Amino acid sequence: MSRNLLLLLIGVLAVCLIGAGYLYYKERQSGIDIEINEHGVTIEGN
Repeated sequence: MSRNLLLLLIGVLAVCLIGAGYLYYKERQSGIDIEINEHGVTIEGN
């Protein structure tokens, strides 16, 4: 494998890991969700 291809593969894997970590972090955050729509106000706690 050429060096450029190997570096590209490592870069793609790093981006995937960072993205997965960010999504995991966002899912783990606790808080409340407030939704306002035509049915009224909905408040949900995590």
